[in-house]
Amino acid sequence: MPLALLALAIGAFGIGTTEFVIMGLLPEVAGDFGVSVPTAGLLVTGYALGVVFGAPLMTVLGTRVSRKRMLMLLMGLFVVGNVVSALAPSFGLMLTGRVVASLAHGAFFGIGSVVAADLVAPDRKAGAIALMFTGLTVANVVGVPLGTLVGQSLGWRVTFGIVAALGVIGLAGIAVLVPEVSRPEGVRLRHELAAFKNVQVLLAMAMTVLGFGGVFAAITYIAPMMTHVAGFAAGSVTWLLVLFGLGMVGGNLLGGRFADRALMPMLYVSLGALAVVLALFAVTAHHKVASAVTITLIGALGFATVPPLQKRVLDQAKGAPTLASAVNIGAFNLGNALAAWLGGAVIAAGLGYTAPNGVGALLAAGALVLAVVSAALERRDTDVPAAAGPAAPVEQPVTVRL
Repeated sequence: MPLALLALAIGAFGIGTTEFVIMGLLPEVAGDFGVSVPTAGLLVTGYALGVVFGAPLMTVLGTRVSRKRMLMLLMGLFVVGNVVSALAPSFGLMLTGRVVASLAHGAFFGIGSVVAADLVAPDRKAGAIALMFTGLTVANVVGVPLGTLVGQSLGWRVTFGIVAALGVIGLAGIAVLVPEVSRPEGVRLRHELAAFKNVQVLLAMAMTVLGFGGVFAAITYIAPMMTHVAGFAAGSVTWLLVLFGLGMVGGNLLGGRFADRALMPMLYVSLGALAVVLALFAVTAHHKVASAVTITLIGALGFATVPPLQKRVLDQAKGAPTLASAVNIGAFNLGNALAAWLGGAVIAAGLGYTAPNGVGALLAAGALVLAVVSAALERRDTDVPAAAGPAAPVEQPVTVRL
């Protein structure tokens, strides 16, 4: 694999760290600014919404810029956002810094996926995408726990300063290691938008929303589930999330490897197994060892869907995949937000802390159904020309103008 993927992975590591580390630092941030913890939670919500809306916005703004230069600009924006957060004198400015940093998130992973896929042979594209996303998964194992520890020991501002430094390293790596590849000739914004007329692109994005949403339906409420149901001490949640992160790392690499061999079968297996494991979590959540194993499996199976889904979007978007790729990253965050809301709704309805696992299982099963439908439509479209027989002679050539 090209060394340029390392630079992309470093950028992904910084982005993954800043996205999730705030969850462990909310009490410290709330105390410093004199706001409630729920109010400080807007720093999480604001970031997620920034990813959803920033992914298409930043990609559209960068349509006339080379992909390498756009990646550098996005990392620069990420650095600025984290510096603002680290130095913010007020909560409002802190929130602004979070939103600014989030604007780089979706477009970075979207454009980075296209660049990573272009750096390798066609039969290694999903593996290359997975290696870039390894930075995001490792962030959950290393960056988030260490960032939380630093923030609790030395102050949360130090954590965001370190994250900004990681962004500078990622920016330098992209500048040095990523080759300058110009955009394909003739590809304009209208070509990028045309990808959304393809039902296969929309189905892949819907699979992204439901599939990864299934993961977050359970993981969002992992703390109360493990302390009130499984009987873990509050301090144990940190290492349980590390297990989840380790599962993500392994699942991501396996998903990339096998998606290059058989993409749709990989989706069938990962989504089907994810639905089953989430359903079983309602039972295993009552036992410490079983729940720890289940959490690891959820991380592995959930992230095993990421490289194949991202590659599916790239394949179906054909010659203009950049915007579709970035929007699909936003779809992950949309699924996270939707699933977290649904999980909270079933808990509020009095169904218990394990109820979100059932929600997650239904969402993952829905993604599996969409995968089967997508494959069936693809087979139908492939069989139609063959069933039509030899084409009739054409007397005059037909010119199609786009």
